[in-house]
Amino acid sequence: MSIEKLKNIFEPKSIAVIGASGREGSIGYALMRNLIQGGFKGAIYPINPKYEYIWDVPAYPSVQAIKEQFDIAVIAAPISTAPQIIKECVDSGASGAVIISAGGKEAGTKGKQIESAIKAEAKDSGIRIIGPNCIGVISTHSFLNASFASGTPLPGKMAFVSQSGAICTSIIDLSIKEKMGFSHFISLGSMIDVDFGDIVDYLGGDYRVRSIVMYVENLTRFRRFMSAARAVSRMKPIIVYKAGRSKAGSAAAASHTGALAGEDEVYDTAFDRAGIIRVRTFEELFDCAELLAREPRPSGSGLAIITNAGGPGVMAVDALSFYGADPVRLMPKTIDQLNEILPPHWSHGNPIDILGDASSERYCKTVEICMKADEINGLLILMAPQALSDPTEVAKALVDLLINKKRFPVFTSWMGGRSMEPGRDIFNEAGITTFDTSERAVRAFMDLFKYSVNIEMLQEIPPKLPEKISFDTAKAKSIIDSALPRENGLLTEIESKNLLAAYGIPVTPTVLAISAEDAVQKALDLGFPVAMKICSPDITHKSDAGGVKLNLTSESDVRETFRCVTADAAKFDPAASIEGVTIQPMLKRPDYELIMGVKKDRDFGPVILFGLGGIMTEILKDRALALPPLNRLLARRLMEKTRVFRILKGYRNHPPADLEMLEEIIVRLSQLVIDFSEIEELDINPILITDESIRAVDARVRVKKSDIQAPLHLVISPYPGHYESGAVTAHGVNLFIRPIQPEDASLFVELFSALSPRSVYFRFFSPLKKLTPTMLTRFTQVDYDREIALVAMQASSEEEKFLGVARIILEPDENEAEFSVLVRDSWHGKGIGAELLKRCLDFAEERGVKKVWGLVLNENTHMLALGKKLGFDIKRVPESSEYELVFEFEKST
Repeated sequence: MSIEKLKNIFEPKSIAVIGASGREGSIGYALMRNLIQGGFKGAIYPINPKYEYIWDVPAYPSVQAIKEQFDIAVIAAPISTAPQIIKECVDSGASGAVIISAGGKEAGTKGKQIESAIKAEAKDSGIRIIGPNCIGVISTHSFLNASFASGTPLPGKMAFVSQSGAICTSIIDLSIKEKMGFSHFISLGSMIDVDFGDIVDYLGGDYRVRSIVMYVENLTRFRRFMSAARAVSRMKPIIVYKAGRSKAGSAAAASHTGALAGEDEVYDTAFDRAGIIRVRTFEELFDCAELLAREPRPSGSGLAIITNAGGPGVMAVDALSFYGADPVRLMPKTIDQLNEILPPHWSHGNPIDILGDASSERYCKTVEICMKADEINGLLILMAPQALSDPTEVAKALVDLLINKKRFPVFTSWMGGRSMEPGRDIFNEAGITTFDTSERAVRAFMDLFKYSVNIEMLQEIPPKLPEKISFDTAKAKSIIDSALPRENGLLTEIESKNLLAAYGIPVTPTVLAISAEDAVQKALDLGFPVAMKICSPDITHKSDAGGVKLNLTSESDVRETFRCVTADAAKFDPAASIEGVTIQPMLKRPDYELIMGVKKDRDFGPVILFGLGGIMTEILKDRALALPPLNRLLARRLMEKTRVFRILKGYRNHPPADLEMLEEIIVRLSQLVIDFSEIEELDINPILITDESIRAVDARVRVKKSDIQAPLHLVISPYPGHYESGAVTAHGVNLFIRPIQPEDASLFVELFSALSPRSVYFRFFSPLKKLTPTMLTRFTQVDYDREIALVAMQASSEEEKFLGVARIILEPDENEAEFSVLVRDSWHGKGIGAELLKRCLDFAEERGVKKVWGLVLNENTHMLALGKKLGFDIKRVPESSEYELVFEFEKST
């Protein structure tokens, strides 16, 4: 992807408008009107052979007739002509095209053929295409309105991106009424080329954009979208309204996990992992967008509520409780200050009820005190119509007080009809957020607060597992390969448990018995009491067929139960293949029954499920989902999302479960689905927890041949273990080199603390004293699709200690990458930096990067010498104390 060419679409110097028209009421006319009236500063080339001039601008008969090069083309001609127009744009050297014309894939087979022809003409040219079937694009800081929307929004720092043109125009219309500002309006339409992932990447790099709001109907290139969203959401809030919520697909699932992991819940899970805030309604989308556009982000959930009536305050408190929050408790100092200015009968708490006769002066003095209170993170000012107060005068007074003086979100709700409307208009005109009801106001505030929580959670450092865990990958592969030729792809219970055991997941010993006497002997071998289950690849839920019998204590019990279980199974499904029964020892009465599982989603790949298990699983539906890869921290968060977690921590006579062991099992399950893209569904139900053990009692796995090699079937890149290796430097130092992991935060801090001030300055270009939590997260929590950070340790040392770190960060288009190297002072001159940087260059070449570059201070002679040794071109940066080191792979071959 070329970010530079996307930039040219939103900051063009010249535009060709193909299908421009002088006929009022047409799309081509609206395009020209918006470009000219919107104040576009560049050249406009209208193309339509029917006109000599359009809006007093000379018109051209064709693209070829334009002698000057243009940056982008906006196409409003019939879509059947679009393939040829794109070809002409490619020949002219245009960076991009916006195809407004409808009639693509949404129109059926013929439209799909036209879109295929458009893509064929654009292939390998580098031109970027937005649309077709869109309303166009708006970039307010470029004075660009290349759309047929009915108006142009005010300038601002919030970008709006939508597949639906109607949603775009609705938001524009509302924003003009509410005096909200936007940096961009981008209508993506059918996304023949540019999609949400591309746009998130582009907007993430634009300093003029502070937040991103999106209306999404469907996504494409899911892994790229997740990578872009995870990177950008750490810097800027991303709000999404995902339409088309559906439960399709769950009915056909072959397991509890498949039935419990619905399509819409998977989107929730993906957005949560990416740090995206999801809203549920168009109203919530607009409310959240308005608050984002106008208010600073809250640092906490401490909301204070000022009201002139008890009812609205209670409604606001109820709305807060829906989100699990309470009004902030006012400090004694704040209450004392309020006592000095309020009547004796005020509420003396939060909500701050300043009574029905509250004047504008009383409102303003109360607001002033709250805005200075350290415990408050947000302020909601409510007013209901009262005979003794003038809502318009109060609004005017508050505007004078609030304008440009807010350190946290301050927003209002003038509740009522005609008498309150002038006050709402005053707030909108002044850029102060206002809502019709207190519930809407609280919801928007909590959406904004959720973003702050997401950022904090993304920056948490995961704990390490007690010891390095290992897996028998060869055994697991053999089990899966043996099941792939089967028509239904189902593993038997014994095979399923053997697969889990190969990855260190504890299971109950289970054996197959093919006759009553065989069952008796197996039971004697295992020891009474035992459990017996039907073994059939055609019976999914054994309990439904009477196929599970527990606590068999004698040989006669086993004989009789074998006869009953096999007969009941044959009656339940006469066509079922009955292979026998499985026998396993009974565990003591469990403290808890859990379920863990995996379902391969068609869009997001494998999804891991955790929750309350047993036969009531699908009825109670106490479960949570997560996307792999998972570490201990993410495994704990997955458990924390369920109601059963509160009991797992210990409740009354229930002892606490071994939560660290459960975390490890989830991590092991995550690694299993990372390593094998063939796993379609996996069900472990129940997992029984006693005071002595945790065991998977029943398991079911379905596999299917996969065209995608692991781990590319995931939407989040896992730890790239294949980059682990040993090395011996030119100076004889024996190293172990591996990619950095989130759990390495403490090792990175120790390395930083061992650096001299000079080394710190050479690496960070500033006299940095310590690493902030944000910086530490940035250096250790790596998206391996976007960068690699390799660390070197002494291979012979038992103590884990970083000797050096080298990093390659890819640009979004992956044509260029930036490098950096850091080596512990006491290990300078040992060849460690050279070994790390060479391997980083190998990674860049493997990813198709054309150019690697980095800046080096002129005093850093060691790094300059290393660059020269490895073949970098070294040039002084004009008017600075830095050198730019550049390595181009084509030149080096």
